[in-house]
Amino acid sequence: MREKTAVFGCRKKVRYSGDQWKLLEEKRAIAANIMKTLADHGIDSVVYGSVARGDVKKTSDVDIFVPSTVPSYRIELALHDCTVLEKKIVQATPNYAIKGEIVLENANISFPLVKMRDKELDFYKFGGCMNLDSLMKKNRVAGVDKRLVLIIPLKDGHYEIPANELDVSELADFLGVGVEIVNERFRVLERRREIGRTGVFLSEIVHDFESFETKLKEIVDRNPLVKRRLVL
Repeated sequence: MREKTAVFGCRKKVRYSGDQWKLLEEKRAIAANIMKTLADHGIDSVVYGSVARGDVKKTSDVDIFVPSTVPSYRIELALHDCTVLEKKIVQATPNYAIKGEIVLENANISFPLVKMRDKELDFYKFGGCMNLDSLMKKNRVAGVDKRLVLIIPLKDGHYEIPANELDVSELADFLGVGVEIVNERFRVLERRREIGRTGVFLSEIVHDFESFETKLKEIVDRNPLVKRRLVL
């Protein structure tokens, strides 16, 4: 059993009000619209986090991820009718996947600019994610939130279990992820609790006259640490 130092709250059942269900429906409608648009252009995607689990708040982001490497122009072409607020390239740590991010008025879309490791893909399953088909069927999935609380969907709401009450391998099996990502997420989120929001290694704006790939090449030419992650 993991030492209990990083979790807020205790085991409890949360019943959703009518307003909660309405809010969830609104945020899922946003996700579905964007994911359908991507799918119409041959691009598969998943929605992850609270929108997939169901425990949304008014401040919850609608986060969508394209799990395969797709040329950025295809994603931008699919989103050409959307209002884009910002485009950037991000990398959490020097060893982590380099991703592109497109920030819309009502959602965030991210996509890998390099081949992703299994552990990096498990990040989304750890927090809970689902594809368009599952979203349209109004499913909800279990996942661990930023408080390190396991959210398990119920018919009338969800059940919360502090994740560090569970054995690491037990939690990994339940979520269908590797033990490595469980240990990593505990380490990152415990640190966030101790020192506040943690920064990222790389975050650079992509201007309208640049492609994500061109911007990445520019970054690689001046930053050898980024270059190291271009290959697995």
